[in-house]
Amino acid sequence: MVVLSLDAGGNPLAQGSGVAIAPGVVATNCYVIRDGASCKVRYQGQDYPVRLRDTDWRRDVCSLDVPGLPAPPVVLGDTASLKVGATVYAVGAPEGLELTLSQGIVSGLRDLEGGRYIQTTAAISHGSSGGGLFDDQGRLLGLTSFYMGGGQQLNFALPVEWIGTVPQRSVRLPARGLSEVDWLNRYAVLEAKNDWRGLLTVSQAWVKAQPGSAWAWAGLGEAYIGTGEHAEAIDAYHRALKISPQLAGAWYNLGIAYEDAGRNAEAIEAYRQALKINRQLAAAWINLGGACSRAGRNAEAIETYHQALKIDPQDPKAWYNLGR
Repeated sequence: MVVLSLDAGGNPLAQGSGVAIAPGVVATNCYVIRDGASCKVRYQGQDYPVRLRDTDWRRDVCSLDVPGLPAPPVVLGDTASLKVGATVYAVGAPEGLELTLSQGIVSGLRDLEGGRYIQTTAAISHGSSGGGLFDDQGRLLGLTSFYMGGGQQLNFALPVEWIGTVPQRSVRLPARGLSEVDWLNRYAVLEAKNDWRGLLTVSQAWVKAQPGSAWAWAGLGEAYIGTGEHAEAIDAYHRALKISPQLAGAWYNLGIAYEDAGRNAEAIEAYRQALKINRQLAAAWINLGGACSRAGRNAEAIETYHQALKIDPQDPKAWYNLGR
């Protein structure tokens, strides 16, 4: 369905997409409606008045009350079990064309608080923002949020889990300046291109603008790993984890930074912390196995590779390292 943001005179300011998550309730990206005096939803050629329900400006997820909307609610999935390579479908209303469908795969995942940020090859275009990304069972995985056109198509979606937390995190007034998701989108584009110097510049600006953001500090840590500045990476990850100790991805990357710095015992502890939070993080099991092997703890290494293979029996790195 189409979500239209209107000025004080009722004229369209911005256009996006939306997903029915309950009878008469639609989820979309906050930035689609942020600058409007009012908004409306267009479904199957008919316009419906809208009342703003809940707003999580930081995460760019908003819900709208749309009385009388006949759209059936979607089935909610999750990102916890999602894997790179999984087939996904983006459904939105680019240029106002409802139920426009594109197919692709999950090309990247990033652990965030309460869910995983999705990079996909499923095409997203102008007006698709706020639409749905679905798995091959028709379950909603996230809200399509951002795309970068040109020679390299980079498309991103916010995790479906964030929709359920909007009522608890609702803030009535929009935040000034860039949201954390705005910064994250900028960062993700440079990360996909392996532009480490660009990442460092953006993440330093992000930390300066939002020093209380764990994502910003974790992004800075990743940029420092890419530029080979291990001590700085370790410090940045510790700052991120002080703010949000449950970021499994930050613990995992802290382990990588410790390994790069030759601090193997601390790397082992960091990987174990990551796995306490998310036991399905196969890469952490593999890296933990490598660190245990370097410490001469081969029995433990063997067990970690078996754990990784329970998660992904086709992982060649886990099989190779297990053989070693």
